[in-house]
Amino acid sequence: MTDELGKIENLRVSSFEPVQTPASLKAKLAISPKAQATVVGSRQAVQAAICGEDPRLVLIVGPCSIHDPVSARDYASRLARVAAAVADRFIVVMRVYFEKPRTTLGWKGLINDPGLDSTFAMDRGFAIARELLIDINAMGLPCATEFLDPVVPQYTADLVSWAAIGARTAESQTHREMASGLSMPVGFKNATDGSVEGAIDAMTAARHAHAFLGVDPTGRTSVVRTTGNPDVHLVLRGGGRCPNYSRAHIAYVKVLLDRFGGRRILVDCSHGNSNKDPDRQPDAFQEALAQHLAGEAAILGMMLESNIEAGRQDVGKGKLVYGKSITDACMSWDATEKLLMDAYGKVR
Repeated sequence: MTDELGKIENLRVSSFEPVQTPASLKAKLAISPKAQATVVGSRQAVQAAICGEDPRLVLIVGPCSIHDPVSARDYASRLARVAAAVADRFIVVMRVYFEKPRTTLGWKGLINDPGLDSTFAMDRGFAIARELLIDINAMGLPCATEFLDPVVPQYTADLVSWAAIGARTAESQTHREMASGLSMPVGFKNATDGSVEGAIDAMTAARHAHAFLGVDPTGRTSVVRTTGNPDVHLVLRGGGRCPNYSRAHIAYVKVLLDRFGGRRILVDCSHGNSNKDPDRQPDAFQEALAQHLAGEAAILGMMLESNIEAGRQDVGKGKLVYGKSITDACMSWDATEKLLMDAYGKVR
């Protein structure tokens, strides 16, 4: 009977490789008191901003993806310095993205393939990611990420202050259920075609309690029961070859959000809102800032894709340039710092 079963089960699976459990990784790489204080304080600040109780803008800033922990720490030290200087007017959170959704094929992120070589050493990826998050939070700089695989939050979510559900996954029941149990504020992105209704439906679903299959801290398959996440909001990222951050777009989206019961909107200045041209990110940023300064209460904040060096590069074409993205093209650090400091001078 066993031989017979072997002919009909897992026919297209080449292997199963056990990974360390979330509990075992956290025992090896425990959150430090300083990092924990950063997470707690920043989550509370972002929650207050979503509720309109904190007038500061939320700025999610950093690399499209993390592929080199050394340059990521370098970038974080620079951003931490600026974040401290503007803290009375902005809540600055660093993009620390370890998972990358792919339209077809491509590198899926540091957790999935930390060696950039298709060896998929995920145990090492989890350890690198967790250690980096601990170090960045210890600088006093909170971290943001996109959760793609529903197992990953068990390994890293205690170190994340803001999370995104991406344009390709906002309509996924799995991701809506996952978001309902996450411990931090979550932004849902509009679809790649620019429509926002799916993201609003996702926010409604994530606010409610759910029960679904997942893993517990010991790695055991479990029924996960959640209470719902009240700290959800919309992220406008453009789409369908059109931006969606203009005053007219914001007014339209506010009408759609009325039935949801919340109006806070974060403008992603990259992706469809810049047509993936990093030189156009400041245009979206400045327009969203101008609306905020004109009294538009719906603007929660902005997101920028930024790295040490401008642009992007391909893996496998010679030695990688330090501090340059291997996924979406990013603004340079110099341009980012100038944009943030100029904005700080305009906000009172």
